Amino acid sequence: MSASLSRPRVGVWLIGARGSVATTVVTGCAAVAAGLHPPTGMVTETPAFTDSGLPALSDLVFGGHDTVDCPLPKHAETLTAGGVLPPGVATAVAAELTAADREIRPGGPTPGDTRSEAELITAFADDIRDFVHRHELERAVVVNVASTEPASQGPDASLPPSTLYALAALRAGCPYVNFTPSEGMHHPVAAREAERSGLPYAGRDGKTGQTLLRSVLGPMFAQRALTVRAWSGTNLLGGGDGAALADPAAAAAKNAGKERVLTDTLGTTPEGETHIDDVPALGDWKTAWDHIAFDGFLGTRMVLQTTWQGCDSALAAPLVLDLARLTARAHEAGLSGPLDALAFYFKDPVGDAPSGLAEQYEALIRFAGRLREGEAGEGAAEREDAAHGAAHPAREARGTGDRP
Repeated sequence: MSASLSRPRVGVWLIGARGSVATTVVTGCAAVAAGLHPPTGMVTETPAFTDSGLPALSDLVFGGHDTVDCPLPKHAETLTAGGVLPPGVATAVAAELTAADREIRPGGPTPGDTRSEAELITAFADDIRDFVHRHELERAVVVNVASTEPASQGPDASLPPSTLYALAALRAGCPYVNFTPSEGMHHPVAAREAERSGLPYAGRDGKTGQTLLRSVLGPMFAQRALTVRAWSGTNLLGGGDGAALADPAAAAAKNAGKERVLTDTLGTTPEGETHIDDVPALGDWKTAWDHIAFDGFLGTRMVLQTTWQGCDSALAAPLVLDLARLTARAHEAGLSGPLDALAFYFKDPVGDAPSGLAEQYEALIRFAGRLREGEAGEGAAEREDAAHGAAHPAREARGTGDRP
């Protein structure tokens, strides 16, 4: 029996569905499912996750919201020309890209949009429900891969777009993943609704490069009793993310997670700052430098310098696929609330989780084992019963809070 017949299909609803990360996600999923490329970078395709009940890549159905109208096949051509996607792959999976593009709905709010917050949430939730119903999906996971937005300006400010989408996901009965530094489910309004919903969620800010390295090096210095005096960093990047992070407020939101990893792993906050520079000519490629000044035995002063050069979308896409599969499985197993075990993927993870990569990986592998054994955690069955009405996308979930 084929995978599509033996297991129900699962939706992946992408916020920022026509961006570079989303385009690489859809292209890569189709290419790996067809056997055109190996699943390099996908932790869920390693032996530790065998028989964990994750949805097959071939069973994922894509849709989403975006405020731009460049079709996915066209964007895939641009990414191919920039060396992000290998030659020929976008052409080979053109049908899958076209099918996903047909499922992308207008996002918001856009300039001149007169809809209220409540109306936007309702419209977004209706789009997600319609997607689930038309494709007869068992469930869908909403994943935010849009450009970083500035931090919220306080309790009386308008809800940021990422929070509107998070509330729409909850209203549609869908688990939510925030792969960006944007507020999303962290906003107090959405956090209250998430707690009431009985749905699992994960985030925030995918750990793809510089912070991934910091989450390894920070514990190393602490474990070897070496005193870090200063840790400074610079990021050069282009593309949509580079343009968005040219806004100092957006860059500050991004840097908060980078600096928090150092504080958590070192036990203190070293001197130094992280700078982000928009270099449009780099496109989807980024370079990150770190300069680490530390003291050794008898106060001997030493320096470690690192350089990370990578393609942001190619680093992020396998993680997004991992997170969509893991979160869908957690939902199926009856988990609710923050998924601490997915901290491995994030700079600023929700819940109570360590910041060191090795500890996070161990927690993730234990999580895979529980899924394999059919144990989502203590009380999973009870939580599933309590949340059953809200947890299925085809059913009407609770309202989305006091504010909207």
